[in-house]
Amino acid sequence: MPVRRSINADGPTSASVVRNEPVQQRSAQRLDTLLDAAAVVVDEIGIDRITTAMVAERSGASIGTVYRYFPDRVAVLQALRDRAVLRFRERVIEEIQAAEPPSWLEAVDAALTASVAMYRTEAGFRIVRYDDKVRAPFVGDEEFGDGYFARQLAQLLSGTFGMPESDDLIFHLEVCVEIGNALLGRAFADGPPGDERFISETHSAVRDYLVGHYGEPEPRG
Repeated sequence: MPVRRSINADGPTSASVVRNEPVQQRSAQRLDTLLDAAAVVVDEIGIDRITTAMVAERSGASIGTVYRYFPDRVAVLQALRDRAVLRFRERVIEEIQAAEPPSWLEAVDAALTASVAMYRTEAGFRIVRYDDKVRAPFVGDEEFGDGYFARQLAQLLSGTFGMPESDDLIFHLEVCVEIGNALLGRAFADGPPGDERFISETHSAVRDYLVGHYGEPEPRG
């Protein structure tokens, strides 16, 4: 099964946290400009201190324009997180397609490589851990929060590499996500390019953990 089909292509969007706005190109560009500004502010001062006024100032928009799209700072952060997650998923797909991993373990490693690349190139990428502080909203029948990355990766490993999709697999992948969040968060605490020691240990820790539960994988035939 193709990688792109193995990862849900109809993931959550920020529609639940953005105020209604006609679907027009100018509107979409304005929204992206506001989120770009929010991402820069997050990198500069962190998640806890960001305000809608800061987003307005950084983007060059009026505070009224910000409120047309977002009712409050929480909505800004949730929308920024939604966008970062969607971009991360696309990066994972691209990384795995480019790497053509011979086994599920190399596919997980490629997903970690994609995460490192996002920390280096995507402003405000630390926002992906925002649901640690504020619960993310429901989108359709799936909660865009705890376990989301693990479920998506389990779907990929099952559909592409034949691993049995089970609650145990999702749990073990969720542990890997937490390992990655903690170690990569530390690696990029001072921004790009990141501490290579922590990045290397992230790959090793995740690999050792999964091999401990599933053994060394057989390459696809």
